[in-house]
Order: sequence, then structure tokens, then C-alpha cells
Amino acid sequence: MAWTSQTFWSVAHDLHADEPLGEEWGPDASLREAANGSDRTDSDRGAVAGFDLGEGSSRRNRRFKKNGPQAIGKSRGGWNTKIHLVAADDRTVIAFALSPGNDHDAPHGRVLLKELGPMPEGLPLLMDRAFEGNETRQLVLDLGMIPVVPPKSNRLHAWDYDRALYKKRNEIERLFRRLKGFRRIFSRFEKLDVLFSAFLCFALIVEALRVV
Repeated sequence: MAWTSQTFWSVAHDLHADEPLGEEWGPDASLREAANGSDRTDSDRGAVAGFDLGEGSSRRNRRFKKNGPQAIGKSRGGWNTKIHLVAADDRTVIAFALSPGNDHDAPHGRVLLKELGPMPEGLPLLMDRAFEGNETRQLVLDLGMIPVVPPKSNRLHAWDYDRALYKKRNEIERLFRRLKGFRRIFSRFEKLDVLFSAFLCFALIVEALRVV
């Protein structure tokens, strides 16, 4: 894999699901009582009309029981998903991962970096402030890269960083802006991570091949 001279890191972009999860629906109790005393013909009519007149779960409930992980969590913005990206520029994504919206960014970022493994020595890694923790910066150093991230305002011992180079992090922000132009990503139509990741790969390929 060819590596460019600059590598960028960004995270914490929330993609809201099109509907809340965990909200159960069930028919009115009177419908169930009527269903218990109805004959086969009434049950058939209820099935045709779309009502759940039996004792099983409704079709709407069964939608939330799909097999497979769903990286959707409730944060201040509602039910959403975070996309963590490692990219070389505004069109070249090296790796990405998903996490629920209520999870902290840094642990998932460290897992993604560990999966990538050692990088070319001295390669700068531009990171969001969510990754300015000591553990994350030490991991970046251990992988042979140079962390470029501004310290938080409450840091007792702040460090210097390349401010001019850090301005290039806007390239990853532009990439996220274009990804959110895909409604299927912005609204997260697919609940399963495997399906959502597949379309995300497709969108990234489209953006990489797009003629400016």
C-alpha cells in the first residue's frame, strides 16, 4: 500500500438513524382479546389487514431482532453512529470503523490504529482533540508516527504542535461533508453494521473516483 506524505485522522461525526431503536409497538389490548375469541376467518382477515392478532411479536418488533452487530447508540443528538476514519487526504481513506454514538472516541481510535500496525517512521498523524489523551499519543509514537493534535485548554502542561500543518485537517472534514451527501449514509437506512459498512465502502470508492 502506498502511503502519502501526510496522514489525517478524524472522528465523532454522528450519523442519525432514521428512527429510534428500542421503542416497542404492540396492538391494543382489546384487539388481543378479540383475537383470542375469534375464529379462523377473523384471524385471516387480521393478517391481511396487517394487524398482529396472535400472541407472537409483530413484524415491527421482529425488525429489531436481526442477527449481527448494530453500532447505534443514544447520545445527546439522539440515536446515532460514529464513523472513525484514517485517511491520507480528502479522497483517500485508509481504514474506517464504526461505533455507537454514546461511546467515547479514543478507545475505538486506538483499536483502529493497532489494527493498522506500524507506519513509516516520522509520519505526522493529525488528530482531533478527542484523541489528545496520553495513552493515544503514546500509541502513535510507538507506531512510529508523530502526533499532531492541540492540547485541551485544561491541560496543566500543554505542548507545542505544528499549527500550519494542523490546518490540513479540514480535508477530512470536507470528506465527511461529501459522505453525508449520500442520504443512505446520513440517515443510516441499514441497521446492520455489515450492510452499512458495505455502502460506506461504495460511497468512498465513488468519491475517490469522482472527477473534480
